[in-house]
Amino acid sequence: MEEIQSQSDNYRSSSSSASSPVSRVPSSNFFYLRKPGSLRQPISFEDSPDWEDTDIDVRVEEGGDSINVATTPASPSLSKLNSCSIPSPPLPEGAGVARKINGAYIAWKDLTITIKKKRKYSNKVVKSSNGYALPGTMTVIMGPAKSGKSTLLRALAGRLHHSAKMYGEVFVNGAKSRMPYGSYGFVERETTLIGSLTVREFLFYSALLQLPGFFFQKKNVVEDAIHAMSLGDYANKLIGGHCYMKGLPNGERRRVSIARELVMRPQILFIDEPLYHLDSVSTLLMMVTLKKLASTGCTLVFTINQSSTEVFGLFDRICLLSNGNTLFFGETLACLQHFANAGFPCPIMQSPSDHFLRAINTDFDRIIAMCKNWQDDQGEFSSVNMDTAVAIRTLEATYKSSADAAAVETMILRLTDKEGSSLKSKGKASSLTRIAVLTWRSLLVMSREWKYYWLRLILYMLLAVCIGTVFSGLGHSLSSVVTRVAAIFVFVSFTSLLSVAGIPALMREIKIYTSEESNHHSGAFVFLLGQLLSSIPFLFLISISSSLVFYFLVGLRDEFRLLMYFVLNFFMCLLVNEGLILVMASLWRNIFWIVLTLISAHVLMMLSAGYFRIRNALPGPVWTYPSSYIAFHTYSIQGLLENEYLGSSFAVGEVRNITGYQALHSAYEISSNTHSKWKNLLVLFLMVVAYRVVVFVLLHFRVGKFMSLRKVIRCKRDMKD
Repeated sequence: MEEIQSQSDNYRSSSSSASSPVSRVPSSNFFYLRKPGSLRQPISFEDSPDWEDTDIDVRVEEGGDSINVATTPASPSLSKLNSCSIPSPPLPEGAGVARKINGAYIAWKDLTITIKKKRKYSNKVVKSSNGYALPGTMTVIMGPAKSGKSTLLRALAGRLHHSAKMYGEVFVNGAKSRMPYGSYGFVERETTLIGSLTVREFLFYSALLQLPGFFFQKKNVVEDAIHAMSLGDYANKLIGGHCYMKGLPNGERRRVSIARELVMRPQILFIDEPLYHLDSVSTLLMMVTLKKLASTGCTLVFTINQSSTEVFGLFDRICLLSNGNTLFFGETLACLQHFANAGFPCPIMQSPSDHFLRAINTDFDRIIAMCKNWQDDQGEFSSVNMDTAVAIRTLEATYKSSADAAAVETMILRLTDKEGSSLKSKGKASSLTRIAVLTWRSLLVMSREWKYYWLRLILYMLLAVCIGTVFSGLGHSLSSVVTRVAAIFVFVSFTSLLSVAGIPALMREIKIYTSEESNHHSGAFVFLLGQLLSSIPFLFLISISSSLVFYFLVGLRDEFRLLMYFVLNFFMCLLVNEGLILVMASLWRNIFWIVLTLISAHVLMMLSAGYFRIRNALPGPVWTYPSSYIAFHTYSIQGLLENEYLGSSFAVGEVRNITGYQALHSAYEISSNTHSKWKNLLVLFLMVVAYRVVVFVLLHFRVGKFMSLRKVIRCKRDMKD
């Protein structure tokens, strides 16, 4: 405690009196001091048998950036930031031990990325960037909006959009090769979590989707990931809450999304904006957790907009970007010295990251122009007096001619001079396993989502009761034929319209699929088959409950085989309708356009179903073909009417009887063939398959190749950041 208090006093005195950047000591150097051995490592990368041949011993020498095969003394401080910054407390004699680092190192050289029509003045989003990231360290890519942070991060991870072109070289363990599955993890800025699952359940199902092997092994991996991200207190809580219970805060949700990638035990972890939408407390907890994760040997590379002084002190290296130009790469405290050498020393009592962004963010020029006549009590409004563009050029020129840039080039040469051990794939779960996992997970979600599933069941039954009571007591006379046709038409049409209530649930499933597919945890075929299998029990429950209510209230023919056909026909109608919703959700990804398109399609199908006008009398080019190839209402209603009237007869007077086909022919067009209803059922089944084939094509091309429409829209925002 005395040592911590002493460093705290030193920090206060230096921040209040020193003006040199070198004397500015980040507060995290005294705030996060730990005794030797007190830091528990949550994920033991050394225990992984797959990585025994990829172990390297890393030492970052004092006074420079160099990596050698050597032994390193055990550091007693979690927040030892830089090899040339604040010295750690003295170690006892004999405390130097060999430290095994099982992470992978990554280096990039002359990396240039272009995206057409993304910037008015240039297509280059990142320009000739050089840098590296070492095992057991946190490398942060920092800069204002439109600086190319996320684009550079995606380039390093091999996840650039198809419209982007990359020039230059990226080395992983000294080799120019793509990282295999499982060797790295990538966390998007916005990830979709399943709110009806607990943290432990969500991570366990993610492990089942990603990892081969036995269940008990995956449980151990999940527990390690929970402990690594400090989620033990939230492991059994629902992510999205339940009823009136609140879900996890943003900070915990963000850590859950990172923990999902940790179940693969990656050697390199890329995170896009880990502090996105987090408050100051959650931000500090997140960075301390990531620092603890890096101490186990994992290589961390992430983007950030700005940070507090405490958080800034936890970074090992910083890559500072502005308009795609690299203004600095190196140790965090050396960046302060770099700004001072360029003529922009960091003022006392100001966060270093705030000072950096203030100097290189062109948006501040507009503020200065508006407030150029304002002065504060200390003098001028801004500590940076020259134009931001001039400051950027000055910083860039100073960096290119500095020893820091030369040290980076030397370090890259050392890292790429000899190829190290290649990264190995961890293997994937089989397709059958992933289908079973997705099916079971969806069933569990359905059982808990009362708003989107059980409420729909209640609404369907209420609608069946309403329609049944309106058309009850029809009898079986010839005069009831037309009214019975109207009852069946209203039942099929209105229940199809009620499927709009399931749009949010299906949209969420597609978003979850998009998130999982981007990291190769799932696939279009696996997702569609799992979704179909999981929806069958729920839709069959809706069909049998609604059909029974409607069937007996209206008074249809009291035969078991006819009742079962009615249930099966309505069940197929629900499956086709859900496939249509999936098509709309894959096309639009916006609930307004989905609802609008779906309702319009149902109105057109109802008009062409043959109730308002006999199908043979409909205009051919406009209505006959849509009703024959698209409108599932037509085949469903036609099959139900054939099921009800074929084989029946009606008395006309006292001596004459007519068949059900003759009685119905003037009201609705059906076939006289007794097997026609099964043909209509077969057509409905083929529509179930056809709609899902369309969804597969849309997901495969729009999500698989183009990283989904959502990522296309987000591409511009990634370029900005």
